[in-house]
Amino acid sequence: MSALTVISQATTEHVAPAERIDYWEDYNRKALVGLSCTSYSEQGLLARQTNIELGGLRLAEIAGNAHAIERSPQTVRSAPKDSVFATLLLKGEAVFLHENGCLAATAGELVVYNTRRPYLFGFSSSMRQILVDVPRESFARVCAGGGLPGPMLFGRGTAREGALVAALGSLLGGLAALRGGHEPADAERAVLDLLRQLAEERTGGRPGPDTYRSQLIVAEDYIDRHLHDPCLGAAQVAGVMGISVRHLARIFESTGTTPARHIMERRLAGAHRELTGAGARESTIADVAHRWGFSSQAHFARLFRARYGLTPSEARAQATT
Repeated sequence: MSALTVISQATTEHVAPAERIDYWEDYNRKALVGLSCTSYSEQGLLARQTNIELGGLRLAEIAGNAHAIERSPQTVRSAPKDSVFATLLLKGEAVFLHENGCLAATAGELVVYNTRRPYLFGFSSSMRQILVDVPRESFARVCAGGGLPGPMLFGRGTAREGALVAALGSLLGGLAALRGGHEPADAERAVLDLLRQLAEERTGGRPGPDTYRSQLIVAEDYIDRHLHDPCLGAAQVAGVMGISVRHLARIFESTGTTPARHIMERRLAGAHRELTGAGARESTIADVAHRWGFSSQAHFARLFRARYGLTPSEARAQATT
C-alpha cells in the first residue's frame, strides 16, 4: 500500500456550467494557488484535480479542456504563494506568458516558474499535467543556489536533459497514480534530485557563485529560445535580464567562454543537428542558416567548416549517404 496521502480531489463535471469557473477558482485558492480562470469551450470548464502530499512537497494532477489560468499582479498581491512550481505537461500544448517573454510547451516538456511573479498559462485543447509544488526556500537550497530568477522550459536542450525530464515524468506518473508503495521522504528526495540535475544540466554542472549560477541558467535559456533571431547578442540578453553587458560577461567566465561565443556555438550545434538528422534533404543550406540566426550563408559556411571540418553540404551528404 502506498504511503502517499491524497489531500483533496475536485471536478467540475457535476457543477452547473455557469458556476464552474467560480468553483474551480475557489478550489484552487484553497488547495493549490490563487488564480483566475477562463474557459474557451461551449461546454464551459471541464476539469479535475487531485492533490497529493509528498513530504514537504505537494503534487497536483490536473486535467481539463481548453482553458487559461492566470496569476495577475493583483492576484499575486492578494493571494501570496511562496513556491516554485514545476509543471510537466503530459497531454496537449501550452503557452506560458510571463513578464519577460513567452514559453511554448508541448507534451513531455517541463515548465519551472515562481509563484511570486505574475504569469498566464493557456491550453488550446484538452490537457493533462502533473505539477510539483516546491517551497521556494527548499528549491533554492536543494535545486538551484540563489533560487529561480525566471521561468525555464526543459526538454529540448540536450539528450541528457530530455532523459532527465523523461525520468521525472516516469516518477511523477507513478506517484500520481499512487503506485509502488513509495515512502514520501524517498520520493521527495528523488523529485528534488531530478530538478537539481536539470538545473545543473543547463549550466553544464559548472561551479560558481550562487547568484551567477542562477543568472547563467536564465541567460542560456533565453539564448536557446532566441537563436533564430539574427540580432541576438550580448546586449539583448543583458537588457532582458536587467544587467550590464560587462556583468553578463562575468557570468559566463566560469564556462570558459563569452556570451557571443556561446551564442555562436549553440547556433552551429543546432544547424549541425538539422543537417545531419532525419529530413536533412528537405531544406536548403540557406534555409538552415537562416533558421539558426545566420544572416549570411557564406559566413555560416565558413564558421561551420572551422567548427566541424566539413562544409554544411559535405556534412549533410556524409550523413545521408
